Amino acid sequence: MRPAWPRAWGTPAASALIRCHPEDFVVTEELGFEPSGEGEHVFLYLQKRNLNSLELVQRLAALGGVPERDIGLSGMKDRNAVTRQWFSVGMAGRTDPDWQALESGGDVQVLRRERHSRKLRRGVHRANRFSLVLRDVRGERDALEQRLQLVREQGVPNYFGEQRFGRAGATLEQARRWARGGGRRPTRARRGLYLSALRALLFNDALAARVEEGSWNRICDGDVCMLHGTRSLFPCVAVDDEMRSRASRGDVHPGLPLWGRGVSPASPARDQWLRDTLSEHSDLCAFLEREGLELAWRPARLLADDFCWQFCDDGALQLDFSLGAGGYATALLAEIVRYELGDSSGDRD
Repeated sequence: MRPAWPRAWGTPAASALIRCHPEDFVVTEELGFEPSGEGEHVFLYLQKRNLNSLELVQRLAALGGVPERDIGLSGMKDRNAVTRQWFSVGMAGRTDPDWQALESGGDVQVLRRERHSRKLRRGVHRANRFSLVLRDVRGERDALEQRLQLVREQGVPNYFGEQRFGRAGATLEQARRWARGGGRRPTRARRGLYLSALRALLFNDALAARVEEGSWNRICDGDVCMLHGTRSLFPCVAVDDEMRSRASRGDVHPGLPLWGRGVSPASPARDQWLRDTLSEHSDLCAFLEREGLELAWRPARLLADDFCWQFCDDGALQLDFSLGAGGYATALLAEIVRYELGDSSGDRD
C-alpha cells in the first residue's frame, strides 16, 4: 500500500462517495494550442469511457498499422471516468484508416481529427478541466462550505494522487522490487510507470515534511520558486516582504524536485534538508540517477482555477474546476471530504 500523506487543513468534517458512475468523473484535456492542419501526425481528439489511455494507445496502433512508440499523448487519463484527450499517430508514408472504426466498441468517440507536424509529447497540454459529482455526502453543510472556500482561496498540497501508484499501491511495490534488483527489466511502457511511481513517492514524502512543518505554501530561504501556471523557476536566496506577498497571492510556489541527475538551484542548506528528509530512500534516489532521469521540479502547492460548486437536490455535490497539467483532482478532494470509491470503482491508468 502507498503511504497516507498528511493533509494541510486537517481531517475533513464531511464524507462522500466518488466515481459511483463513470459520468461522475468527467475530465476534459485543454491542449493549449491548435494543430497546424498539416504534417505527418494525425491528431485525434477522443472521448473514452471506462477505458484507460494505454488500452486506447494499443487500439490506435493496431488500427493505424504503426508501432505503439509512434502514438503520442500528453497525459494519462482516468479509467473509471468519461475523459476527452488528444492523441497523435505518426502516419508518414501510410494511408489513413477509417478512424471512426474506433467507435465500434461503444466506449470511444472520435470528436475531432487534425494534422500536425510534431508528435504529441507528455505534459505539453495546458490544463485539465474537471466536472465531478460526489454522492452520499454526509456532514455539516456549514463546515463543508468553509472547507470548500478555504481550498479555493488557499489551495492544497500538490501531492501525486494514489492513481500514480497503481491499485492498492501495486505499481509502487513492483517499482521498488525492480529498483532493489529483483526480477527482469520491465518493458519500456512499464519502466516509465515504475520510474514515475518512484519519483512520485520521493516528491510526496518531501511535500509531506513541508506540510508537517507548515511551509508547503510559503517560500523559505534557499527554496526553488516556481511561477504559477508555468514551468519557470528561480532560486530565492533570502525571503523578503515582496516574496512573502507573492506567495500569499499564489503568484509563486515553493518547488520540490522530481528526483534525477543534475545540479539543484536550491541553496546547500535546503538541498541538505531534502537529502536528510529522504534519507530512508537514498537507494531509490541513486537508482533514479543511474536510470538517467534528469532533475525536474514540481510546485508544492496546487491551486484550482475557476473553482465552483453546487449542492444538488438529491444530496450530491458537484464540483467544477481546472487544474494545470500534472495536478490531481484526488489531491484536491482529499482536503475537502473523506472519500471512498462508489460501486463503479476503478483506478487511473
